[in-house]
Amino acid sequence: MPAPSISQRTVDDGIARLTWTSGLTEHGWQAAVDVVRRQVAAALTDHERVEVKVAIDDAEGQRIATWSGMQREGVERGRAGDVIVYARLIDDTPVHEPGGFRALLNSFLPRKRGISQMLIRDDSTDGDGQPRVLMCHLTYKTDWDLPGGVVEVNESPRLAVSREVEEELSLDITAGRLVLTDWLPPWGGWDDAICLVFDGGIHPASIVERIVPQAREIQRAAFLTLEEVEERAADFTARRVRAALASLTGAGPGYTESGR
Repeated sequence: MPAPSISQRTVDDGIARLTWTSGLTEHGWQAAVDVVRRQVAAALTDHERVEVKVAIDDAEGQRIATWSGMQREGVERGRAGDVIVYARLIDDTPVHEPGGFRALLNSFLPRKRGISQMLIRDDSTDGDGQPRVLMCHLTYKTDWDLPGGVVEVNESPRLAVSREVEEELSLDITAGRLVLTDWLPPWGGWDDAICLVFDGGIHPASIVERIVPQAREIQRAAFLTLEEVEERAADFTARRVRAALASLTGAGPGYTESGR
């Protein structure tokens, strides 16, 4: 007899794992979805969780797992190849209900990292009449950067940047309007990201005396001229600072890609 196209086994207490062969899709992926959906329901009669691990380059297998009602949980790395873990729990909201369908979509739709930064100027200018900008010398890289950081899950980007400035510099500054949206392409092991730069206002130069750098991330902070920013920051950061200042005065666009 030919081997079954789909099977399940108990891999831990209350956990079933599905596997299937390529023959499962001989009548199309939608027919395969029906088969897997029934197997998931059967497995959940005596398990609390049913899962499947799909090769990261198996787009058809990922589609079958998703539309069978299993939520994407993440990538499991391995020397033999990375796999994507999909699972359904016994108490997950049914997919035919709006909340269940939204949760399913939310598990696999693309997500981008959000970064919020603050453009803080002092009340003096350089020789060209350009304002000086508060920049931070970070502990984990040689470059200087604008104050700010990663937006947490379900956190407002505007509140996130004020939180980061308070945590990293001990400055209580409420973020103003959005000045610039800058798309950051993949770089140095990072995936792409969206950077939002908010107006931090103009402050006395003496504000730096109130700064208490968070030792884990910030070496020091200082107001820099644009020339100094270009000397100490990465080229894309310097472009972002210039673009944010231009946008602030209406002389530049509100959206850039890597500062351009």
